[in-house]
Order: sequence, then C-alpha cells, then structure tokens
Amino acid sequence: MTVSRWQTLGTLALASSLLTATAFAANPKSASKVKTSSTKSMNSNVPADPYLWLEDVEGERQLAWVRERNKSVESLTSTAEFKKLEADILAQLDSKAKIPGVGKIGEFYYNLWKDETNPRGLWRRTTLEEFRKSEPKWETVLDLDALGKAENVNWVYKGADCPPPYNRCLVELSRGGADAVEIREFDLNTRTFIKDGFRLPEAKGSMTYMDADTVFVSTDFGPGSMSPSGYPRIVKIWKRGTPLNAAKTVYEAGAKDMTAGATHDFTPGYERNFVYRVPDFYSIELFELTKAGKLVKVEAPDSAEKSVVRDWLLIKPREDYKVGTTVYPAGSLIAANYDQFKAGKREFKVLFTPDAQTALQSFTATRNYLVLGTLQDVKSRLTVLKIPPAGQSDWQQVDQPGIPAIGDVSVSAVDALESDALWMTSTDFLSPTTLSWLDVGSLPIALKSNPMFWDGSNYQVKQEFATSNDGTKIPYFIVMHKDTKLDSKNPTLLYGYGGFEVPMLPAYSGTRGMAWLDKGGVFVLANIRGGGEYGPNWHQSVIKQNRHKVYEDFSSVAKHLVLTGVTSSEHLGAMGGSNGGLLTGNMLTQYPELFGAIVIQVPLLDMYRYSQLLAGNSWMAEYGDPQTKDWEFIRTFSPYHLFDAKRQYPPTLFTTSTRDDRVHPAHARKMMAKMLEAGKTAYYYENIEGGHGGAANNAQAAHMWALSYTFLWNELSK
Repeated sequence: MTVSRWQTLGTLALASSLLTATAFAANPKSASKVKTSSTKSMNSNVPADPYLWLEDVEGERQLAWVRERNKSVESLTSTAEFKKLEADILAQLDSKAKIPGVGKIGEFYYNLWKDETNPRGLWRRTTLEEFRKSEPKWETVLDLDALGKAENVNWVYKGADCPPPYNRCLVELSRGGADAVEIREFDLNTRTFIKDGFRLPEAKGSMTYMDADTVFVSTDFGPGSMSPSGYPRIVKIWKRGTPLNAAKTVYEAGAKDMTAGATHDFTPGYERNFVYRVPDFYSIELFELTKAGKLVKVEAPDSAEKSVVRDWLLIKPREDYKVGTTVYPAGSLIAANYDQFKAGKREFKVLFTPDAQTALQSFTATRNYLVLGTLQDVKSRLTVLKIPPAGQSDWQQVDQPGIPAIGDVSVSAVDALESDALWMTSTDFLSPTTLSWLDVGSLPIALKSNPMFWDGSNYQVKQEFATSNDGTKIPYFIVMHKDTKLDSKNPTLLYGYGGFEVPMLPAYSGTRGMAWLDKGGVFVLANIRGGGEYGPNWHQSVIKQNRHKVYEDFSSVAKHLVLTGVTSSEHLGAMGGSNGGLLTGNMLTQYPELFGAIVIQVPLLDMYRYSQLLAGNSWMAEYGDPQTKDWEFIRTFSPYHLFDAKRQYPPTLFTTSTRDDRVHPAHARKMMAKMLEAGKTAYYYENIEGGHGGAANNAQAAHMWALSYTFLWNELSK
C-alpha cells in the first residue's frame, strides 16, 4: 500500500501519447459554470480581462469562436504531405505489432487494445502461456466501441479496481477522455456489468473495494462536500444493497484541503484500511482505520511519501527529516517496523541516500523484495533489496544481473501479493521499448518489443550541460543524425516540462523519428529544475517565488544550442504541454528572440485566474496563490499578463481540448484571442474530445502530432 503525492497536473509524453498521472477527476458538468459575469479584476494590479467570456466551456458563442479559430490550421492540414504524415503516424499507433501492455488480475493478463478497428478499445485478457507467444489468443472482456454505440456515449476506458478474489471490478468510464468518470461494477466471469451492483454517476472521486460487499467511496455528495480544488473531501463506507445516501462517513477533510480518500491493503495476513487527507499537493496525512473504527495517524511527516509493506513502514522525506540527532535527507528512503513505529519507537534502516548526481525515482515491492529505481545524471539504475521476514530487520542487497546500462529502465510487480516476478520495460532514444519478464536474481527474459517504426542506427545521442543564470548545471540530451553538421542551420525542437517533480527521461518515439529526425531535424530534451531528475531539492528550489529559475534553465539550454552551433534562433522551436505549456508560454513572452516557432499544448497561461479554474486550486503549492500578495511574483511568470502587443513574437501553435476538465481550455483560448487582436502569427486547434491528454483515440492523437510537427517544420526549416 503506497500513498504518495498526487500528480494531478500530468505531463506530456515525448512519444505518440500523453502521459497523465491523476487519481481524481474534475467534473465536466461544472466546467461551463465558471463565474464569468464580470470583467473587473479582484486585484487592482490586474487589468480587466476582455476575454473572460471564453471561460464558458460549452457555451454556443464560445464553441462558435472555437470552430472559427480551428480554421486557422486548415492551411497546415489540407496538404497532401500533412495527410500522409497523419496516416503514417496513425499506422504506427494502430499497429498490431506493438506491445500489448498487460496487468495481472487473478489467473489472467488484461490489456486495453486500440487499433483501426477498435478506436475506443477492447478490454481483453489472455493467459501467461498465450502472452508469451508472438500472436496470443485474446478473449474480449469489454468492447468500448460497442458499449459507446449502444449507449450513444463516446466512452473512454480509464481503469479498473479488481482486487482478490478477482471476480469483480469497479470499472471507470469517461465521456470523451475527461478526468470525470462514471464507475460501474463489472463481473469478470460473465463479462457483464452487474445489475444493481455498485455504481456512481459521472463525477470526480473514486470508489475502491474494502471487501466483496463494501466499498470506500469519495465523490460529490452534494453542497459542501467538494474542496476548492474540485475534489471530494469526504470519505464514506458504502454497503452493498443500500442507497448511497445511507453510506457512513468515516472521514471529512477540512474545507480548504485539497482532497481525501481511502484504500484497503489486501496483502494476506496484513489486511488493513487506510484513510488519507491531502491538505495540498505535497502533503499527505495518513491514518490507519482500525477494526474498531478508530482513525490512528501514522506520525511521519505529512510532506513525506509513505508506504506500508507488510511489516514495514517506508518513508521518503521531501524535506530533511530529523529524528533525535539523526537527519535523514530529503529524497532518501528509510524503513521502520510498522507496529513498533505506531508504538512510538523510531528506529530506521536507511535503504537509500541521495547524492549530487543520484536520486530515487521509484520503489516497487514484490512478495519478498523491494526494487529501487534511481537516476544517476538522468540515467536509470536498479537496486534490489530483500525484505526482512517477520521478526528480522536486516535488508540485504541482492545482485540482479542483466539490467541495461543505458536508457530508461523501469519495473513493476506482476503480482505483489503472490510472486517476486517483475515486468521490466527498457528503452532509449534510439531503441524501441522492450518488455521483459524478470524473476528477481535471474536474467530478464525479453517477451515483447515494439516495432522499429523508425531506424535509429544512424543517429547519435549526447548528453550536454548548460549553465543557468545562477550557475546551476542543467543537463540535456541531443538526438541527431551522425552526419549532422554544427553549422547553426539545423531545425531543432527543444522539449521540456519543469514541474511537479516529474522527470523527463529518454524514450523512443517512432513518430518523432519519422516526422522530425528523418527530415533532418534535431531533438533536444531539457532536464530543467522543477522536475524530479535530481530529487526533491531539484524541484523545491524553483517553486513559487523561485519559479523564474525554471524559465532561466530552459532559456540557458536554448542559448547553449546556439552557442555550440547546433542551431540558431530562427531554426529553434520549443514544445511543451500542461505545466510544460506554461513553460513554453513563458518562452513566448519572456524569450521570444530565442525561438523561431513555439508549440503550446493544453497549457496554463492565465496565472491570475488559474486557481479559480477547474483543478487549478490544487496547484497553489507549486505556483502560489494569486489572490494574495503572491501575485507580485506570480505575475512575473503569467504569460497572459506578460503579453505585450508591441513586441515581436515567433509563430505559435496553441492546442487544447474542450473536454480537458483538468487544465481549463480558456487558458489557450484567451491567449489566442490576444495574439489575434495584436495581429500576431498564431494557429489554434481545440479538439472537442481528448481530456487533458488532448486526444481520446489514436486518430485524434495522430492528427494532433502531425499538426504540431508540420507547423514546426514549416517554420523552422525555412
């Protein structure tokens, strides 16, 4: 059982899909109800907003504006070259040869599969014996396209909670890819939804099993039950066969807290219930709910990530944690006997200590082992530790052969309750992802590899370091052809994120290779501060009033690329999404002279209004509260307010989604309106579906990526 900070903002992936990480959803039904009646600002230092009306997500006037703005990309999308690129990208996404990623539920291995025939997806299953074959036989469990057709709803599968005895699941369905989900109970034996089973209407929140006939539920229970961030703040226990309004409240978070929830640990012999309160994005208060119904707080720092693995409490501090005379540094991992810790004893085993080059990225428990994933100058490493049996306390490191020395390597437990097997995925910029079966202590066995949609054998990868304004060394990766000349003429795409302690790691992308590198472009991935490449301090050093350092880091990489002859400003483009959209928005408004074109995807841009729009309130621990004196520093990185109609700006493409109920589409809408009013060169595309990922199916994703690469190539290859 792990309770860690909630990455509700999410990130844009570098390949052909968008990576998001969120445990809770924002309600699309409330998205169009943002207060827009006044153009007056609550702060005298903020000018009136003439485009406030665009915050009404689904208003007829607003959608008419969107449809008109979407015409701006017709010159890009109407060419034969674009249509071929879009078709080629879609062929990759729909390829039947790609790895069918699976998760074990009982004796079966489940996969969600999308292709040309099944654009919404098939939730299907197979056996391990079949999965090891080159062409496994699959059994369809749920056909999302058929369900959507039958119910006249464009359902998108968002996941399922399927605990022991693995005969029932709580399936999450989203309209159009939004975060908000409808949750229905599903019978895995009959492969049908259970009539009169547990069911929640479309809303924010979650539902998870306590046992076969009981669930924890956190949702919109009516007025006052939701936090300012738009997430549920009340946890209830709901018994089968009773109405939801009869569910018993077990916890209620404060009115200003971000959210609250609960989970059950199904580990045999260690069954426990946990309730958690999330005051803000980087704090979690954890309680054990005893059999007597009492909440007992786990007295570890609220800022720390906390996991209970059988007999052990694992703590990963985000700040230095002092116990007696001992200080456990931020980013370390320490372990204590859980029962002894609850009794007041504070004896810890140190499992990992960070240094200037190495950070703990993740840890995964199997039945008998704990596997640490670390980054050393943004290169993956694995360490395996034997979990001490009950009554013992020595953690022994286990030799694990066969781990790739380069690229990104990650592991996850196949079945943490029953085995020590791991799924291992490995990739790098030039090599397609490989999925391997790894029994701890044995050599990994490669099971599947993605097709080589793009041949990287004639390309090279280099890691370089730029120096930011305050002297900090900022690593970045360059991917380019071996024959590339450093003549300052190479069309170059610089990608970054820089927030929420999310690291940007090497990854293969056939789309990027085909659409950019094979044309003669150079790709650069910047590992700027704000991410998790070097642990919590790499992130915390640039939150709130120090946010400007993120943009100084990214601009320093841009300048270094010019200084070293990789490219020049007229041939250099920037791309980023979500928090990365805020990054590229600041490149547009603060460093326009450094770039020849900029792509801004599902962005935050209006940093005065962000905390009042959808899930924005939950990110104030990252950016600050604009309704307080924090505005004095927030205004320095609010692109919407930094925009100056008198300045020259590079051509810009904005992309967003009407169904994005996490980052409000008005950020992109309003910035586009300002660009147009000032007569700047700007393109706009708002997908009606897609949620925060920007696309709800492969065809939409192919269109979005073809659009971005076509725009950049047209502008940067001149």
